[in-house]
Amino acid sequence: MVYQGVRGSQHIEDVIASTSQFSEKSNGVAEDVITRSWVRCISDHGLDPTHQQPARIIEKTRLREHQEEIEEFLRVARGGMEHLYKRVSPLGYVLLLTDAHGVTVDYIGNDQWDRDLKRSGLCLGADWNEEHAGTCAVGTCIIEREPVLVHQGDHFDVSHISLTCTAIPLFDPMGQVIGVLDISALTSPSERASQHLAMHFTVGVAKMVEDANFIRHFSDLWIMRLGTDWTLVDVNSDCMIAFDAFGQILGANSGARKLLKAISADGLYAPLVGRTLTNVFKTSMDRIWKIANAGISSERTVLTTLEGQLFYAIVKVPLRSNTPRSVEQMPKVLSCPALDQLAGDDKAMSRLIDQAKRLVNKKINILLQGETGTGKEVVAKALHESSNRAKKSFIAVNCASIPESLIESELFGYTAGSFTGGRSKGARGLIMQSDGGTLFLDEIGDMPLSLQTRLLRVLSEREVTPLGASTPVPIELTVVAASHRDLRQLIADGSFREDLYYRLCGATLLLPPLRLRTDKSFIINRIMQQEGAQMEVDARISDAAFSLLEKFSWPGNVRQLRNVIRFALAVCEDGYIETHNLPQELEINTVSTPAEHPLVVGHSTQSLQQSASAAGAVVNISEIAEATASSYNLLSLLRKHRWNITAVANELNVCRATVYRHMLREKIVPPTHQ
Repeated sequence: MVYQGVRGSQHIEDVIASTSQFSEKSNGVAEDVITRSWVRCISDHGLDPTHQQPARIIEKTRLREHQEEIEEFLRVARGGMEHLYKRVSPLGYVLLLTDAHGVTVDYIGNDQWDRDLKRSGLCLGADWNEEHAGTCAVGTCIIEREPVLVHQGDHFDVSHISLTCTAIPLFDPMGQVIGVLDISALTSPSERASQHLAMHFTVGVAKMVEDANFIRHFSDLWIMRLGTDWTLVDVNSDCMIAFDAFGQILGANSGARKLLKAISADGLYAPLVGRTLTNVFKTSMDRIWKIANAGISSERTVLTTLEGQLFYAIVKVPLRSNTPRSVEQMPKVLSCPALDQLAGDDKAMSRLIDQAKRLVNKKINILLQGETGTGKEVVAKALHESSNRAKKSFIAVNCASIPESLIESELFGYTAGSFTGGRSKGARGLIMQSDGGTLFLDEIGDMPLSLQTRLLRVLSEREVTPLGASTPVPIELTVVAASHRDLRQLIADGSFREDLYYRLCGATLLLPPLRLRTDKSFIINRIMQQEGAQMEVDARISDAAFSLLEKFSWPGNVRQLRNVIRFALAVCEDGYIETHNLPQELEINTVSTPAEHPLVVGHSTQSLQQSASAAGAVVNISEIAEATASSYNLLSLLRKHRWNITAVANELNVCRATVYRHMLREKIVPPTHQ
């Protein structure tokens, strides 16, 4: 086989040497985009650098299908392409617009080079997916989700090394890749720097196309435009946010997603979509409506984010709506009993429920994040029951509990005879069973990487192929995923796909831990009623026992609280729970929140001083507070260290006298003295 002479042979040697060297020396991910793509081509796509791949051009009927999927977007993008082509055509460039699959759905080029362009794949209908085309601007851009320059020898396939290609990802209003704008040339100078101007032009036009599509998509909503330059904020704003009459953010352009990132109280990344404007900016909705009513004026309106960023702002009013003139005139949220029953007066949960009500019927996948036991599945069921999918199936899948050898067949199903031991007629997978309803993927962070790839394809294609089948089955899929793990950290560790993360987190709802909630009494009463009805008893509780439940730290969250109440109802008399019916650990471990009440519940500062004096030690109130915050499990620590007071004091970082004082106060006696 001919490899375009010496240059082609050298290129193949470079690819093989580079990928081999990376495999031997690195355990992580290559920092360089090109090397990272080369490694994928060999390890993931199974491509051979010595084997040339001819340009793949799909047939016209399939091309039309791809075009129809993004028809409205194509009309918006065409104007931007024509604007860019006027600038770059004298330099020998052609323009390609592809969809999210890498198929060229629009094209502008020079007819004089038609034969050479088609031979190189620079034409309408060309498929530039990295899986078969190798490292190329379009395919690599789709995976990396960032602008990519693939210049000559950067290409994986030797048949492309004469090309220079620059690709910019185009995102839809929900942050998903909808297409790629590519500028390519058959020949160019050998220096990569020669393409910087082309990159600059293409980035600018890509932003114009994205913003125009954003405004078209959200024409029936309010759009806030933000910029650092007042004179340009109306025509070239840095950020755009679409919101409804409740101030709920329903869309954000690429600039807004980059500049307005926020970290929640739990240290997790909180996407913009699904939040409210008042949770992003230091402002009220009254002021937002005043900005909207003012229109574009000479008055400089400045908004400050919660992180302290300053932006000039204008708000464009939807054509078919009237702007509310005050918060009181805003429409009321519809009642959703299943969601309303999740919380009392806790502010964090109230915000979550308010957001959930606006999301239940939106075509948005939802990610629930929170500690183990916070009730993520309960929220998922409430979302399902509050939606127009309520009469369809709610299918829950615990990705951590299904054996890895079975999870593929469980999720995707299989046809008859697919494998030994399967059902004779095959089986519908859990994904197909959720068609039209809700698929709840619990502990999504524990899903094996190999299945993450298949799930990503199901989410993007909206179709599933059972094991052993050759024809995919279309499905109507709404996914609610949940995890107690930090998925962003898993992405950094290489154990979770970033593209799958962005498919799942159309909106992220963060569940607060029970210890931080202010509506514990509501939750206790609700669980008492539920468990009492289950056991067919009139569940009641004494004030002292109720106080213990309220003051406990609940490391296992709502799940642990439910188990405790269930246990207490099982051992109590006539459904009446008293303190001695509760597990002993509640009395030992119960403390108030250190930030609010640094001393142990039920003991005043004076009583602690008296106890300390009885132990013959000098009293230090700050030391007692510090020890109390750390020693709520004092008895467990003493047993752990076999009653070695010095070891316990070292672990708590206090003096031995403090440990003795707390033992005396809690009436803890070493076994040798009993």
